[in-house]
Amino acid sequence: MASENTTEVLVGGIVLAVAIAFLVYAGQVTGLSNTSTGGYDLHAAFRSIEGISPGADVKLAGVKVGTITSIKLNPKTFFADTTIHMKPGIELPTDSAILISQDGLLGGSYVEVVPGGSLENLKPGGEITDTQGSVSLISLLMKFVGGDKSGSDSSGGGAGAPAATK
Repeated sequence: MASENTTEVLVGGIVLAVAIAFLVYAGQVTGLSNTSTGGYDLHAAFRSIEGISPGADVKLAGVKVGTITSIKLNPKTFFADTTIHMKPGIELPTDSAILISQDGLLGGSYVEVVPGGSLENLKPGGEITDTQGSVSLISLLMKFVGGDKSGSDSSGGGAGAPAATK
């Protein structure tokens, strides 16, 4: 009877240790622990931020330099207002751009920062005004195969234009 209790306590301890390790790992991956280690916040407004949620990576040259901490719809502009927490020591020029990118055709989305050439840097709480929202691969595919008949072809002719009658 005593060996059964010892086994149960040992298995319970192992399960508890694995659960704690998982929670620590999940906190590091989502960036929850990064906001308390310094750094600063920036803001950006996107037309479309599909595929991005709080905790998403912000990368510069393929290296993680920050995390999306909040996303809110602005009821006046109908843009997605985001807050980006940048790691300490990463200073971006005021004319930097920020866009939604993908890790490949089937990969996940992330936020990419493209630094500008200005000599002045964004201050904590500053805003990146040059933004590019996410691109829907389905809508691009539909335009490519001719499924989009919305009149987006501005050339006046092409595959989607009706044939001229005499």
